[in-house]
Amino acid sequence: MAKPDLTAVMTFPDHEVITPPNKLQGAVGRAVEGDDPVARAEAALAQLSSEFTRWMDDECEQLDRARRNVQEKGMTGLPREALFRAAHDIKGQAATLGFPLVAAVAESLCRLLEETHDPRRIPLDLVDQHVDAVRAIFREHGRARAEVVAEALTRRLRQVCDDFLASQRPQGGNAGA
Repeated sequence: MAKPDLTAVMTFPDHEVITPPNKLQGAVGRAVEGDDPVARAEAALAQLSSEFTRWMDDECEQLDRARRNVQEKGMTGLPREALFRAAHDIKGQAATLGFPLVAAVAESLCRLLEETHDPRRIPLDLVDQHVDAVRAIFREHGRARAEVVAEALTRRLRQVCDDFLASQRPQGGNAGA
């Protein structure tokens, strides 16, 4: 049996207004007095939070494996893509998992991998410094002065990246053409 077409059409001298049926109207439940969906979401997140450290550790391990693969096979093709993907995953997930200071270092590594014209020129020491910083900030999370050290480390890595990326830009030529 075909469903009735609930599309409303209003015709005017110079145009028509077509209003499609609202198929989502019945999909959303009514709010129950005293129910706080934000509180329910926070409670669900709190239940999951016991897993966050393990998940973050898994992400760090993935990043380290990708780094080792780049060291063995070079900074091109699949090894470079895997390193970028691992860093990008950490950049996106670290804050949600409770490790926001890790995200900034992962973001710096992503930027290095994205903005370097020839990835083969990226010093592997600079990659190592980023990966080691991610792992150290994660490991030291919650300890005294960890935030201060992490922020200083992140600032320094960003500066080194900025300097490297600036050195890779073409010099002179027809920059204004």
